[in-house]
Amino acid sequence: MRPVMEAIESGRQIDKIFIQSNLDGKLAQELKQRIREAGLPVQHVPVEKLNKLTTSNHQGVVAMISVIEYHNFIDIVQPLLDEGRAPFVVLLDHITDVRNFGAIVRTAECAGANAVVVPERGSAQINEDAIKCSSGALLRVPICRENNFKSLINLAHQLGIQVCAATEKGAVTYTDVDFTKPTILVMGAEDTGISPEVLKMSDARAKLPLCGEVQSLNVSVAAGVFMYEMLRQRSRG
Repeated sequence: MRPVMEAIESGRQIDKIFIQSNLDGKLAQELKQRIREAGLPVQHVPVEKLNKLTTSNHQGVVAMISVIEYHNFIDIVQPLLDEGRAPFVVLLDHITDVRNFGAIVRTAECAGANAVVVPERGSAQINEDAIKCSSGALLRVPICRENNFKSLINLAHQLGIQVCAATEKGAVTYTDVDFTKPTILVMGAEDTGISPEVLKMSDARAKLPLCGEVQSLNVSVAAGVFMYEMLRQRSRG
């Protein structure tokens, strides 16, 4: 328990904390309080889960230390705006498949995206497999982890950044969106798509033309098409 508290106190990047269900005691209560104050993602699990994660004497808690350093959204976009440049950020709305996640980040790096935003909970774990799937791009593209997409989008609107949702229910085709503007591109989960709240707050809902009977593309493929349309528009002239 104390090593986990020390990791929190030192500001180490922590992906998730697993706590044994019904863990009690003075030290356990202090640990839970520090986790709440730090706003870290926590999951209560049976002791068998912890035993599978480590062979050490875990004392009822295991913390997964992040393999990357997370960045603040405003720290990425504000300097770009101050310089008169148009930020391009990719927001991944609960994409959980590590291969899709890694492939999107790889394309984002190749297409020149300034950052990728992921939710604090309900996203593919950023681990060695994700880094491998991204061909190392996860170590190059700034990753921002946000617990409230609504607040993030409100902030983006205040900064003059448009939000474009990639959805098969879009009102316009992807080439009709002006990606030369400061933009957040939203890609939705593999099974459920973009969450209704994020979709409602988006400035544009864009779709890809489909000629076959299958109703949608793989999310990483669709993300690549959108990002390279952005690159095409910004490279003109």
